[in-house]
Amino acid sequence: MRNKKLPTKMFLLPGIVYLLILAGCGGNTSQPPAPSQLMAVTVSPSSVTVQTGGVQQFTATVSPSGASQAVTWSLSGTGCTGASCGTIDATGKYTTPASVPSPPTVTVRATSVADSAKAAIAAVNIMTAVNNSIPTISAFSPRVAAAGGPAFTLTVVGLNFVSSSVVRWNGSDRPTAFFNSREVSAQIPVGDIAASGTATITVFNPAPGGGSSNGLGLIVGGVGPVSVAVAADASGKFGKFAYVANDLSDNVSMYSIDATTGILTYMGVIGAGEYPGSVAVHPSGKFAYVANFGDGLAGTPGSVSMYRVNEDGGLTSTGTAAEAYVGTTSVAVHPSGKFAYVASARFSNTISMYTIDATTGALNSTRTIAGAIEGTTSVVVHPSGKFAYMTNGALLPGIPGSSNSISMYTIDDTTGVLTSTGTIAAGKLPKSVAVDPSGKFAYVANANSNNVSMYKIDDTTGALTSAGTIAAGALPSSVAVDPSGKFAYVANANSNNVSIYTIDAATGALTLIGTTGT
Repeated sequence: MRNKKLPTKMFLLPGIVYLLILAGCGGNTSQPPAPSQLMAVTVSPSSVTVQTGGVQQFTATVSPSGASQAVTWSLSGTGCTGASCGTIDATGKYTTPASVPSPPTVTVRATSVADSAKAAIAAVNIMTAVNNSIPTISAFSPRVAAAGGPAFTLTVVGLNFVSSSVVRWNGSDRPTAFFNSREVSAQIPVGDIAASGTATITVFNPAPGGGSSNGLGLIVGGVGPVSVAVAADASGKFGKFAYVANDLSDNVSMYSIDATTGILTYMGVIGAGEYPGSVAVHPSGKFAYVANFGDGLAGTPGSVSMYRVNEDGGLTSTGTAAEAYVGTTSVAVHPSGKFAYVASARFSNTISMYTIDATTGALNSTRTIAGAIEGTTSVVVHPSGKFAYMTNGALLPGIPGSSNSISMYTIDDTTGVLTSTGTIAAGKLPKSVAVDPSGKFAYVANANSNNVSMYKIDDTTGALTSAGTIAAGALPSSVAVDPSGKFAYVANANSNNVSIYTIDAATGALTLIGTTGT
């Protein structure tokens, strides 16, 4: 009997033991706790292409949340060792090597300080750097800002802009948006225009290569004199009135002239078109004409404003003559009073020819004549009516093909057609040319050289010979000679003044005697 009951006891024993274990545990039947989350490291970006000499910032993240974020950075590569792979600092800022390794891939590794077994990598493809070009600016809008006015967006056009280009206001960076290689914009805060003055606008391209563009002046408060012309008295020997085109205020300042001293007395202003850049007076002294550049960013074409000169020297508008394109830069009247020439530099680079109504002074378009390919910025006719001179100064200073020269022409007495006879060097960005009443001397205002070139004129051929230069104000943009031949005047756009010179009757040399504000 004992042998039959033994197996039953043996099967019951494990069950009793299991029940005792449960009782000792208080009868808790819940699941055991989950294991802790494993540590992991990630690197961002995980893959990137960088030029030689370039910089890339990497960021490492250690999970789970609450884990130590401390990592060490290191570099490696199949085709490089040590510095030939580049350098990386404790923050993950990676600087590529000066030359491309072979193969051109470098591995960036971030390793957890808390657990060196935990790490992540990023792949860097290194390519040969393509140097950024030096940018060039040709224009911006608006060209003028009211002192104490609101913040605004400045649109800048030119050449060689890149995605990292920065617009600078007097050398200080401003938040910049890139549109394409020819256009960027910047946000200008109210602090920049709190007071009147002139701000230099440039565009900077960073390394590799790169550099700062030419600078153009933005006037805070308006004005911006760029052209001056003189109306003779009844004798034709002395200047009686002077007119100055202000391209930042879209108007013309009027002055009377002291025949003895040449001193100007302000008489007021009259409106013109958009960005008036040149003013000329008819030989009769009865009419005046102003070339208006227009606004390419706003889609406004150039034009010529026409005026009647009143007995007191005031101007009365008689209408406008439309030009086909933006970029009307200069207007000149033939000594016979029969013809007018209008230079257009922005798109057509042509000289438009007009006949003049002797009674009303109205302009009637007849034909166009080819000008310089790099920008015909000014035109003047010799007092004899036999020769003409044009300044060739590209609107984009420094672009290939900019000659910075003066073109010389002969004029057909009957038709007024121009025939080229050659060129002569001038200063940087010549913008205006004038001839003295005797026809012996010529003067050119060089905007980017801040000076005036002086020339002697051959009586027979009209050829120019250099006679040196003299300093002017900031951005001299126009030059005119008094009918007496005793004085010359230069309008300085960035200094907001007019320089006054005497002329040596024998040599044509200029001597500065003072300035007057506009």
